[in-house]
Amino acid sequence: MQKLTIGIVGFGVIGQRWTACFAHAGHAVRVFDPTERREASFNEVLPALMADLDALKGSSHAPGAIHLFPTLAETLQGVDFVQENGPEDLALKRRLLAEIEDHIGDEVVIASSSSALLVSDMQGECRQPGRVVLGHPFNPAHLMPLVEIVGGKASDPQAIARAHAIYDAIGKKPVTLNREVTGHIALRLMGAMWREAIALVRDGVASVEDVDRAFMYGPGAKWTLQGSFISNSLNADGIEDFLRKYGPTYQAIWDTLLDAKLDNETIRAITVSTNAAVGGRSQEDLKAAREAGLVGILKTVAAHGAL
Repeated sequence: MQKLTIGIVGFGVIGQRWTACFAHAGHAVRVFDPTERREASFNEVLPALMADLDALKGSSHAPGAIHLFPTLAETLQGVDFVQENGPEDLALKRRLLAEIEDHIGDEVVIASSSSALLVSDMQGECRQPGRVVLGHPFNPAHLMPLVEIVGGKASDPQAIARAHAIYDAIGKKPVTLNREVTGHIALRLMGAMWREAIALVRDGVASVEDVDRAFMYGPGAKWTLQGSFISNSLNADGIEDFLRKYGPTYQAIWDTLLDAKLDNETIRAITVSTNAAVGGRSQEDLKAAREAGLVGILKTVAAHGAL
């Protein structure tokens, strides 16, 4: 894909990481954020993010230039694509998307990083709602390849295809939802597993440490490489044989899955067990270990992953 000019609106944690991704891939990036710490944030975080991407993808021979601007109008001059990263506030988001439209060409797609809002709701004040799509990254967004693309009721399929092509060209692994659903795909999968994990800890079946170990050293490693469907199909003579052989076992598990409500008692139980698993390690140390480990894991997935 030719080199583009990308507009980044919102330079918080997600916007910073999108900026690093696009610049590392060689695209020019123009950034706007209304807060006073734009320049300080830029200088504090971008070098480390680019270093992470160098470790994952190799050094960028021609990274795109990154420029910060004081106004939205200046930021969006001549952009080919906009990644919006504003707060999860529907009224604000609707106004922001409509304002972005005032400063871009009619052909420019706007992708929102929203994790909780529906595109159909966000499009309400846009004069060209068809160009607005969801481009939801997965944290840490500069390293994790997943981007979930969703259109709203008014979204143009060509806008979805355009976003898909742009994300794919910078090394992301985009997936497209056929309809809107709360939480998209990954958060719903995580939510289903995590509900059971929380209930197991709450009911004293196992500690946080052992529940997490069971996933990390059980299905987690295999599913990272091949996903759940392909991975399970290898445990039998294909997926149909697996479902017929082990279906009754899974049905028995599903019939006895636990429910979890995040009431005060449950929150206390999870907090105590999680703090024990953390063992005094700082948030900064844990995040640094996560980022360093992800580079190796993602290189392995790139070389040996099935999808």
